[in-house]
Amino acid sequence: MNETAHHTPLPPALYVVATPIGNLGDITLRAIDTLKRVDRVAAEDTRVSGQLLAHFDIRKPLVSIREHNEREAADRVIAWIVAGEAVAYVSDAGTPAVSDPGARLVAAVRAAGLMVVPVPGVSAVTAALSAAGVEFGQWLFHGFLPPRSGARRAQLQTLAALPVALVFYEAPHRIEETLADMAAVLDSSRSVTLARELTKRFETIVTLPLRDALAWLAADPNHVRGEFVVIVHPPAAAAAMVDSEAMRVLDVLLGALPPTLAAKLASQITGRSKAELYKMTLALKPQADQ
Repeated sequence: MNETAHHTPLPPALYVVATPIGNLGDITLRAIDTLKRVDRVAAEDTRVSGQLLAHFDIRKPLVSIREHNEREAADRVIAWIVAGEAVAYVSDAGTPAVSDPGARLVAAVRAAGLMVVPVPGVSAVTAALSAAGVEFGQWLFHGFLPPRSGARRAQLQTLAALPVALVFYEAPHRIEETLADMAAVLDSSRSVTLARELTKRFETIVTLPLRDALAWLAADPNHVRGEFVVIVHPPAAAAAMVDSEAMRVLDVLLGALPPTLAAKLASQITGRSKAELYKMTLALKPQADQ
């Protein structure tokens, strides 16, 4: 990238910049360029973000925007943008406003009629999902569950029947209680992926039945360290339902289309893998030809 580009002013706006969740090599070139070209950086914790900026030799005025002062701080950010400044917002790690402070700030800036520009990058949700092998495509990101067991179980109860993967964040000091409540409320035979310390030195990603998750944690004191992404895979009934729907769609399409095109269209309709659906056509096509 041409060094002179760093001196070109950015249009007045709020730039929502994703930052690494552990490995600093995950920062994007666009994120670095944006942070170098904005007028100031608003941060969840100026100490954490200050270290990040220093690592990349970026010197910008830093202002703290935390959950408790987000509404008040939003007025200052809006005033800066109205005055012609480009302001970046970063959380401590990952993509701001996703189970992190920032959503109120973004909403306030948009409500003021000003521009909000996403600068995408690392997200613990998508990082964990990409390595979890969740089938059938559909998932629900819930974020953090309530800290108290009663409220946590009540919330899990509302999610139990959903035929999708359920994705949560959890802190190390609550992970055991949360998994115990999940095993009690959800079907304990469902698979769960525990992803801890993502992108860091001791990154661990394991998939096992939900009923065995507590034993896995207890097997090694290190297993409870670090921030967690917990993915509860869809219930078995969901797989059967998706298979049934995919088979029905394929059966209809094969009546008028060749297998390759039928599989492609069925994939767009059902969200299932085109390769998997093509394999299904091999079983259905002889029936369609009769």
